[in-house]
Amino acid sequence: MTPAPQQSRRIAIVHEWFTSMRGGEKCVEALCEVFPEAELFTLLHVKGSVSATIERMHMHTSFIQHLPFARRHYRHYLPLFPAAIQKLDLRGFDLIISSHHCVAKGVRTPHHALHICYCYTPMRYIWDLYDEYFAKDRAGVLTRTGMRLVTGYLRRFDIRTAASPHYFVAISQNVRKRVNDIYHRSADVIYPPVDTSMFRLSHKDDGYFLIVSALVPYKRVDLAIEAFNRTGERLIIVGDGPDAPRLQKSAGSTVEFVGWQPDSVLAGFYAHCRAVVFPGEEDFGLVPLEAMASGKPVVAFARGGALETVLETKSPTTGILFPEQTVESLIGAIRRLDTVEFVPESLRAFAMGFDREVYKQRMAAYVQEKWEEFGSRST
Repeated sequence: MTPAPQQSRRIAIVHEWFTSMRGGEKCVEALCEVFPEAELFTLLHVKGSVSATIERMHMHTSFIQHLPFARRHYRHYLPLFPAAIQKLDLRGFDLIISSHHCVAKGVRTPHHALHICYCYTPMRYIWDLYDEYFAKDRAGVLTRTGMRLVTGYLRRFDIRTAASPHYFVAISQNVRKRVNDIYHRSADVIYPPVDTSMFRLSHKDDGYFLIVSALVPYKRVDLAIEAFNRTGERLIIVGDGPDAPRLQKSAGSTVEFVGWQPDSVLAGFYAHCRAVVFPGEEDFGLVPLEAMASGKPVVAFARGGALETVLETKSPTTGILFPEQTVESLIGAIRRLDTVEFVPESLRAFAMGFDREVYKQRMAAYVQEKWEEFGSRST
């Protein structure tokens, strides 16, 4: 069956949950601007938790929306997510874009519809980061027992539904490799958007280092805290999360926690820092680019998505990489900052290549190209 003409096509954007404005939601927000006629499908929507652009879209939710305490504890319903995503009714839609890091790609689509999966990562907590989330010192006995019971089921679902999308788009070369390794699918790469307009070019340096991160184990904020405890230099941490109490107990007098901050305040922290520290391994990582949009270099662990933006040997030089996830290696990278000249204007120019308008243009062109390709295949 031939897809509907472009002018009459019905578009669905599927995203796991809308409970805050983080990287995935910013991608969806940009997609809503590219496709304002689209309808949104999700497991759960906490009203008022996302931007006005998303809030005004036509929103469809799953039965998870109506379960007890789902607003705050929706992650406890993880074993139900596969069933919930597959009960969403997408009949009558011609183009489905799944915004995926958990179960979104598993949505059931009409047989005639084109399905493009924009993949942030395969489900990391059932694959390579299982121990980071569910080791004995990271999760309670009930959580660990529950995950042991359902992980096999979730992995089978994840692999089986990898056949559903016609095309995969990964957020980085790093994720592209993981899509190939886990799903055995090829993927194109379109980097996620950075709202560079939020950040101003700055030559100021108030002498402190900055971390912007959720406080969860795999972010390795603990590594940075120990490093700055030893050096005695000032570190400001913007963010919150379940690891906050443990991290605060380990922090010395030069480490300051300020919690999550509104965008205007966050921009000020970027503008006045010496450099941003990025100690974890990420699928891509928007924080380094937000730092660069502010004219600031980044000290990052040399693995994962950071290798695609934190450049030590190319022009421009955008930061310093440390090769081992150890305190000594991080301290060595911090010391090397003094040996490199960073040009704030060059850092911002580099970040502009990832601006949200660039993302919107690339996604619009990609979807149109695949729409035409899919249509020619279906005739």
